[in-house]
Amino acid sequence: MSTETGTSLELTRVIKADPDTVFDAWTQPKHMKRWSCPEGLNVADVEVDLKVGGRFRIAMKTPEGDTHTAHGVYKAIERPERLVYTWAWEEQEESGIGETLVTVEFNDLGGSTEVVLKHEGFPSTEARADHEKGWASCLDRLEKMFS
Repeated sequence: MSTETGTSLELTRVIKADPDTVFDAWTQPKHMKRWSCPEGLNVADVEVDLKVGGRFRIAMKTPEGDTHTAHGVYKAIERPERLVYTWAWEEQEESGIGETLVTVEFNDLGGSTEVVLKHEGFPSTEARADHEKGWASCLDRLEKMFS
């Protein structure tokens, strides 16, 4: 499911695992390497300092060898219910997208987890649409990890 406005998007998935397991998949590099890039790309490197004020970095590689690196700072960590962090692109700092904000909620459905991802602060509907496609693909990959 997807909900969007001009400068934000919201995606929801139900993952067949408990919230602790899904939270770990979202925050531990060994798991993030399996899903945290769109289909067709590979995660080349993940760095996570999981604490408020800590940083993360996800380097994604295209089949052609181009790198797209997302990075940010954790603003809130409420295990296993919620994560809030900034999001920016190293290679696109000149693009005008700038820093945005991601909030992820992990809702316990009794054996499954509803993941609600909200990404806010896009400067344009085009930037929002590009990120919506990327996140949808990532969430599809996350869902497949537990199916």
